[in-house]
Amino acid sequence: MKTAISIDDALLQQADQTAQLLGVSRSRLFAMAVGDFLARQRREQMLLSLNQVYASAPEPADQRLLKGIKGKVRRAVKESW
Repeated sequence: MKTAISIDDALLQQADQTAQLLGVSRSRLFAMAVGDFLARQRREQMLLSLNQVYASAPEPADQRLLKGIKGKVRRAVKESW
């Protein structure tokens, strides 16, 4: 799909030089850059979501489960030593 964008002359010149160094068209360079940017945004959004989940305290049932698991792990470690 064709589209038109406004971009600073200096940035366009750098993009053209980079495209030439990489042996790709300007359009391909911009597509690669947007793809990388969107992938980075998705990763950052996922990290924010995970941080929100782990920032909250576990539910009481989860706390009991974690306590039980920790006890089993401690016993397993002691037995292996």
